[in-house]
Order: sequence, then structure tokens, then C-alpha cells
Amino acid sequence: MNYNSVSVKTNFTSGQLSSNLFGRGDLGIYANGARRLENVNIYPTGGLSRRKGLKLVEGIATQSRLISFEFNTEQTYLLSFENNSMRVYKNQQFLVSLDTPWTAEQLKNINFTQSADTLLVVHPDVEPQQISRNNNEVWTVGKWDFFSKDGFVYCPYYNYYQKKEKITPTGTTGTIQLNAANPIFDSSFIGSRIRINGGEGKISAYNTPNQVILVVSKNLDNANISDVWEESAFSPKRGYPISVTFHQDRMVIGGARSLPNHLWLSKSSDLFNFDIGKGLDDESIDFSILSDQVNAIINVVSTRHLLVFTTGAEWMVSGEPLTPVSIKLNRQTNVGSYNRFSLSPQNIDGATLFLSKNGKQLREFLYTDVEQAYQARDLTLLSSDIIKNPTDITYHQDESALYVVLDDGTVSCLTSYRVEEVNAWSKLRTQGKFLSVAVIGDDVYFCIERNNKFYIEVMDVGFQVDYGCKFSKTEPSKIFDSLEILEGKSVAIIADGINIGELKVINGCITLHEKASNVVLGLPYEHIIEPLPYVVDAAKPYPPKAMRVINSIFRLMETQSFRINLGQGYFDVPLKNPQSNKHFDATIKSFTGDVQLNALGWIRDVSKPMWSIKSSTPCAFTLLSVISDVKIK
Repeated sequence: MNYNSVSVKTNFTSGQLSSNLFGRGDLGIYANGARRLENVNIYPTGGLSRRKGLKLVEGIATQSRLISFEFNTEQTYLLSFENNSMRVYKNQQFLVSLDTPWTAEQLKNINFTQSADTLLVVHPDVEPQQISRNNNEVWTVGKWDFFSKDGFVYCPYYNYYQKKEKITPTGTTGTIQLNAANPIFDSSFIGSRIRINGGEGKISAYNTPNQVILVVSKNLDNANISDVWEESAFSPKRGYPISVTFHQDRMVIGGARSLPNHLWLSKSSDLFNFDIGKGLDDESIDFSILSDQVNAIINVVSTRHLLVFTTGAEWMVSGEPLTPVSIKLNRQTNVGSYNRFSLSPQNIDGATLFLSKNGKQLREFLYTDVEQAYQARDLTLLSSDIIKNPTDITYHQDESALYVVLDDGTVSCLTSYRVEEVNAWSKLRTQGKFLSVAVIGDDVYFCIERNNKFYIEVMDVGFQVDYGCKFSKTEPSKIFDSLEILEGKSVAIIADGINIGELKVINGCITLHEKASNVVLGLPYEHIIEPLPYVVDAAKPYPPKAMRVINSIFRLMETQSFRINLGQGYFDVPLKNPQSNKHFDATIKSFTGDVQLNALGWIRDVSKPMWSIKSSTPCAFTLLSVISDVKIK
């Protein structure tokens, strides 16, 4: 017994779903989900398009970590952090290269925050740095300069020995010795600052495990033996800050190598002054997160509250305003944050998105007025295999798109529009490996590895290829050279607005069949769209044996190429304007409207998709909706 059914897909706002949901046609998200979405961008309104291509910006010597630097909407820069160096770009043009103290391995765990024209960068094994630019676009890299006065340097201090070790100074001024009752010193103490007997100094030399040399900057009150002494919380011995942000006009330092669960807040309106003083409202705040386990701080984030993300839980620091008396710390959830790489949580539509400690979940940390607390909803619950071992993350506000780079070289892309409950995942791939991502203004930049070489590339609507290059010649030519990096590769080519297919690069050149003046070429990439398996009417008393798509209507917009498989293999669909009877077979034009296609044959395996769109043609494609008339038997 046969019967007809209609499948209507009006949007893709549920994105790519996990295979373990293929039998859950009863879920509301099933109608808006897809089996496979690759190299497409999903719009919050429901449609999807072939992603932009990647235009080549520059080849670089080593792998880099990309970071945005935005002074204002007009002055935006891309910072490319490489092994012990940094490159600065403006408007896709290289400006300057600077020496930096971070190795390629350490770049995985740097944390940063920006204030006006200064970027603060921290790493637990490297003295914290600030990167600044002035109005003349002169860039500098230097160490943090904590506030100092009358011989005191007001950086954070801590008594690591909890008054269990006694030391005796041999004097009160100048260069003196510090003698410890027990062997507590080693050469890594050099550079540490010590406060003792009302004075302060800096250790300049190591003599023995029981003795170091101290250069006094603030005279000691006396030379008595004491167990009430402190050393600088950040030093070669103790390590340096893990995370940093700004909140309520204070600098917030979250955790350090030797104090992973500690928080420091600077004096109000005095960002490099950590003077605790007498605990007045505007003075520095210093405390530890105390709980049933050590919660090593991974990130600190400023939102409506100060949020602290640790390895075991998420915390809210409250107080209006934050003062040494009003500050409160409350644990909210017990998810824990990813710490293999230092990846900053992203603020999106009033929520803070962070990666869970297993590296497989993206959580939405959101304050609810009803419960007066934060919750951490899993945004990967319906797409459980979409994230694994992330290496970088950033958010593009204008496109409502979150990009998560994974260590397998792919990118998981989330279109998020919380007001309309849109959370749609898709996958991005290229011939090579995505390594890092940054959003600068309207542009999305990637560091990409291709054939063991590294490149900075930017998404560009004018390209439908990767590693995209554009050539213009005053005299038309068949030969285009300087393509050694693509030797032996097949490149997709648009010549004078005409898609001429793919040609192989031989001896660094391509040779066209006809002369052309303007050529865009690069590596082809394939976009793939497949719907979820069709779910038959559960009220029918018997299981289906087969199904056949009688016809389907695909609503397209601004589309230049359409290639589909309706069960008999992939074929290109001729497109024509509603106002014209001519098909597009020359200069690429765009089509907007409905395309109705008929299918032949029965699909015996009903778990397979009814149709599949797949194409590497370097042309625009946008799909808005699909309506299919299906016969079941």
C-alpha cells in the first residue's frame, strides 16, 4: 500500500545534529536540523550559504596565534604571535615585527585583555607583558610596571611559608644578607622582592640555600629575626599570572602558577597598584577561592558580575561596587573549564560561552533572574560530536557566528541568536589545517597550515576559493605564474567573470585556453548539505519498505551554481532568470527563485538522505527552504 507525504524544511536553525538523534523525529528541532553541513554559513533567519573563500594575506615562517587589537572602529589591527616574535597587520598590510618572550609552545596558554591602546598578556611561566601603540602607530613590548612609591613596589605579595620559616637580615639599608634558619633559597629567588621588618628590597644574588643578597629599596625598621615576611607573588621562583581582565575600574588577576586559586583586584582607578592598605573601599582586594577542592583559575571574565572559571567549577564575584568589605564569592555550577589551551570565554547576547574541561562541550553561562544564579546549558547536546580538543575560539558579532578551531584542523561554527533560540552548528574544512582564528572588524582571519607551510588568510566575499589570489594584467594573457606553492595542485579558476573549471599548476604556472585580463584562482573547497533521514508517520501500522521523492522545490537566493544528487548521482542544475529563457552558460550571474526537480527510482534504505547538495564550483550558493513530495510504500 502506497501513500504520499510532504516534507517541508523552512530553515536550518538547528544546524548539524548528531547521528544518535536520527530516530527522534518527534523532537521539534528535527524539522530544522540537518545530517551534514560543511563549508556553509547558517543565517539566524534560517537560510544557509556556501561560506566565503579565503584570500591569501601573507605567508609566515612558523605557526602563529592570531589576536585582535581594536583601538576603535577605525583603528583595528591583527596581531600574529609567533615563536618569540609578533607581527602587526592593518587593513591586511604588514606594519611591523617585534620581539616577544613567548615560545611557540607557550603561545597555547597565553591569556590577554585590552584597555584602550594597551594589550596585557600573561603566561604562568613568563613575566607579564604589555603591548602598546601610540598615535603614530609606534608599537612597543615591555614588562608590567607596578606602582612604586618611597621604595615600596605595590605588586601582590604572599607569605608562601605561612610564618613557618624565619629569616634574619644582616642590616637595614643598602646591600644586605638574608639568612634563613632552614635551607629554603635557590637561584630562582633572584629577582624576587621581599618585605620584612617594615622594609623592602629585591634579591640580587644567591649564595647558599640558607643565604641570599638583598638590595634594600625601603629601609628596614630593624634587623631582628622574623617569620612575618612576604615575597612577591609573581617571580621566577613562584611563576606569574594565569589570567587577567578589567572589572569595575580595577585590574583583576586570576590565579598564578604557585597560587592557582588566588584572586587579586587592584586599587580602583589605579590598575597597577595592588596596595591592600587598611582595607578602604578603593584599595586592593586579595583573597583565595576556598572550597572542597583546589579550583585552579583558568579565566576571569567581566560581565554584569565578575565571573571566575576554574578547573572544577564556575564562580560569581559580586558586590556593588566591589570593595574589600562588600565583595562576595559564590559557586554557581560545577562544570569546570578546558585548560589544555587558554581559550577565553566569549560574551554573546548577554551570555558567556565557555568550553568544558573535557573539551567536548560548549556551555552557555547565563544569569537567570528567577533563580538569582547562573546556569550552564550545554549548547552541544544535540551535536555531541561537533567539538573535540579545541585550540582556538572567537566570536563574530555581525554574523552571530562563533568559530571554534579544533586540533584536527577543522573549524566548528555555531550560529547563535539566543532571542530566537537559534543554535546551529556547521563544519568548515580546507585543503590543509586551520590553526588559529581572530575577528578584526568585519573580517575573519585564520592561520592555516598547507603542505607544512603557514599562511594568514582572510574570509572574503569576492573569493569562492581558498588560498585565493587575484591577478590583473593590462594585456590579456594565457599564462599566469608565481604559483610555485601550488605546484602540482588543481586550482579552481574564474577568468574575466567566467568559471573555466580546474587546471593543474605546472612549473609554477597555469595556462588558460583563452586569454584573460582578470583571474581569481585558488584551492577548491566543497560545500555539503544533507537533510536528516525522512521520518514517516508514526501512526501508520506498518514500517516503510522504501520511499521515492516525486518532486522537490528548492528555494534559492543569489545562487550561481547548483549541484545535487536526488538518488541517481550528482548533476548540475541549469539555472535561468524568471525574466529570461536563457540559461547561464557564460559570465556568471545570480539566480533567485524556486527550482523544481523530479526524481526517479525508489530509495530502499530509508536511513539515507532524500537529497544531497555537494559542489566545489567556485560560485555563490544560498538555500532558503526545501519542500518535497514523498511517496512511501
